[in-house]
Amino acid sequence: MMSTIYRHFSTARPALIKYATNAAVKSTTASSEASALGALQYALSLEEPSHSWTKSQLKEIYHTPLLELTHAAQLQHRKWHDPSKVQLCTLMNIKSGGCSEDCKYCAQSSRNDTGLKAEKMVKVDEVIKEAEEAKRNGSTRFCLGAAWRDMKGRKSAMKRIQEMVTKVNDMGLETCVTLGMVDQDQAKQLKEAGLTAYNHNIDTSREHYSKVITTRTYDDRLQTIKNVQESGIKACTGGILGLGESEDDHIGFVHTLSNMSPHPESLPINRLVAIKGTPMAEELADPKSKKLQFDEILRTIATARIVMPKAIIRLAAGRYTMKETEQFVCFMAGCNSIFTGKKMLTTMCNGWDEDKAMLAKWGLQPMEAFKYDRS
Repeated sequence: MMSTIYRHFSTARPALIKYATNAAVKSTTASSEASALGALQYALSLEEPSHSWTKSQLKEIYHTPLLELTHAAQLQHRKWHDPSKVQLCTLMNIKSGGCSEDCKYCAQSSRNDTGLKAEKMVKVDEVIKEAEEAKRNGSTRFCLGAAWRDMKGRKSAMKRIQEMVTKVNDMGLETCVTLGMVDQDQAKQLKEAGLTAYNHNIDTSREHYSKVITTRTYDDRLQTIKNVQESGIKACTGGILGLGESEDDHIGFVHTLSNMSPHPESLPINRLVAIKGTPMAEELADPKSKKLQFDEILRTIATARIVMPKAIIRLAAGRYTMKETEQFVCFMAGCNSIFTGKKMLTTMCNGWDEDKAMLAKWGLQPMEAFKYDRS
């Protein structure tokens, strides 16, 4: 599909984006076409997403002059999505603290001295109450997060989560859960309950990953995503920017995601909120440490939009640290979803009223649950 505005831009700037309306590139000639066109031109010429991006192609796209990169990402967004729609998601922490993992950034790790106490899982009625409030405020996807390494030996917890998912679905809301690693059988149980999406982030590039987490491998994460997708559940997977990584790591992060088949249904982009008591906060307090720049966030979002055109790209944790103008530019670069409501898992979240006023100013409307056409 191609919007009227997309066609207008194609006419208005032929020197830059004449390639954006090219016919589909057949798989037998994809490599030679990509070489002849250049990575950005090739990406915009495709009529179906590619799952075979090289790091050199992504590096070329990522380092495109920022104004042109953002413009190209907006064109790609309008080609594949309704530019007037935004997905509103609300997140609830259903089991806080006490996680055995050693993620350097996380307030919920039992290894990090953040003062966060481990709590029992909430009751189903509490979830329904929060979901009803989210729906009244316009959210169409309700997400449940539990601080666990995995679901091994949690049969009673699984049954309760299945009940939560089914009852939230019955309210007309899409559901997403993040429970740590799941095997194929556990993923099937969640699918049977009606789960829409499962969140399991890769966090960063494969190369940088071991500097952030040692208790779970990168391949462990990829296996969970595979288990989820093979069960018929949509994969929600993204990462965190600001973990002391380089721009090559941003490229590596997008490389992993863009070579998944299928691509993630949704891709959350988190901006690190450095929490006192976490090793990451201590590392970033060093004046010599690598600090994330806003243009790096923008380049990562735009590159992801260009090479994963069907994905929903979501501004997640840390959005409250962004000015409205920064959020606006992220949407120009291809974002089309936000978390909104009371709180993220352990950090602040922009409120419903604030977000509704902002989105109305921009002319954006909520996506309908279960009805948004991502084809």
